[in-house]
Amino acid sequence: MKHSSTVTRTESRKGRVLLCVRVGACAVALHVAPGANAADGEAPQGFASSLTGDWGGQRTRLFERGVGLTLGYVSEAATNTRGGSDEKARYTDQWSFGTKLDLQKLLGFDHAAVELMVTDRNGRNLGDDAALNTLQGVQEVYGRGQTWRLTRLSYRQSWLDGAVDLKLGRLPVGDDFAAFPCDFQNLTFCGSQPGNVRGELWYSYPVSQWGARVKVALGAETTVQLGVYQVNPRYIDDRFAHHQGLYPNNPSGTTGALIPIEFDWKPKPGGLPGSYKVGAWHDTSNANDVFLDTSHQPIALTGGAPLRRNSRGGVYLNFLQQVSGRDKGSGASVFLNITQSDRATAASMDRQIALGVTYKGPFDGRHGDTIGFALGSNHVNGRIADNVRLGNDRTGGARAVPGSESVCELFYAWVPRPFFSLQPNLQYVRHPGGVSSSTAVVVIGLRSSVDF
Repeated sequence: MKHSSTVTRTESRKGRVLLCVRVGACAVALHVAPGANAADGEAPQGFASSLTGDWGGQRTRLFERGVGLTLGYVSEAATNTRGGSDEKARYTDQWSFGTKLDLQKLLGFDHAAVELMVTDRNGRNLGDDAALNTLQGVQEVYGRGQTWRLTRLSYRQSWLDGAVDLKLGRLPVGDDFAAFPCDFQNLTFCGSQPGNVRGELWYSYPVSQWGARVKVALGAETTVQLGVYQVNPRYIDDRFAHHQGLYPNNPSGTTGALIPIEFDWKPKPGGLPGSYKVGAWHDTSNANDVFLDTSHQPIALTGGAPLRRNSRGGVYLNFLQQVSGRDKGSGASVFLNITQSDRATAASMDRQIALGVTYKGPFDGRHGDTIGFALGSNHVNGRIADNVRLGNDRTGGARAVPGSESVCELFYAWVPRPFFSLQPNLQYVRHPGGVSSSTAVVVIGLRSSVDF
């Protein structure tokens, strides 16, 4: 029996390796054959960085008339070599189809544009299927329904040479507030961080909701922006996404309004760009208190109905600074993201901290490649931990009291052509789910992207 088990485990590992190899082979096949035209310079500047080039000049002519078209693909494969209920391999992906219409060129409307983006997600999630029990996904491109979605449908207008900028329509709040690149595969280090902590009220890409934001320049390096977004749980309900996710409609079920505000300072010390954001949000939706009942006593002791709160809120910091290199984006950049939500209503996480560095062009002749390393902490709301602790005291139980989950990721993004990247990564999660007795999780990932 021991020999049979060893053989089965070996075959399983071979299968997972073959899956990753096939994913990489398919991605390389996508890029190699058509890429010669772009590399030979046949596509005009601006379109040489896409796989399909200039379409015989049609893409340039459309752009000059005010029509921009984009098509992108991202895939993420992952296998767990430690942790979880079983060793598995899973693959998920996302297609994005977009257009931007310059209304000044098309209709003569000064400084106005319309943007449309539709996304399609597919595949399976290693975190669920292998029961990793991590607080954040190890494949960030998975989630919010593996289906088609209307991700953007917006109108944008600016005045006073861009000093005042208005955007409204169906928008992901994370496009504008706490916006952050998604260079890593673990969700801890990817995208708009408040959406990772409070995803039930802060809907980031690919989910959109009706909203508006206005941005005002306070100086050459400083802006302030204010937004108002609809909070409607139906937008993040998989059943709604499968049946109506592509429609620009307004379903019933709105619970309130999310109102974020953000100050952004963009200095250039030594000529190197930086961005320092400080933001806060207020959600007018009613929500259950996670610890107190209507008599202001611990729910874990009384079993009573939860106290109703009339709002939810939080604050965040996003710091990103290039610290070396002469060209924009080249060299090393460091980042720090911190989000703290109110503890009264956070039903899972209340805080996330991420710190990391990326280095673009690490070797001679590899100017497009990037190395990245990040450390993060995902903290379970302390009031949830108090509930568990009080419940154990009352019943004599031994439920694990959650605390913090620690995450790190190392990746190397190989970019043989401007439109294609292949990014192996290694993730380590200590105390998954914030439970100190849980076995650490080790994940080997492979992320690929193609810009058509």
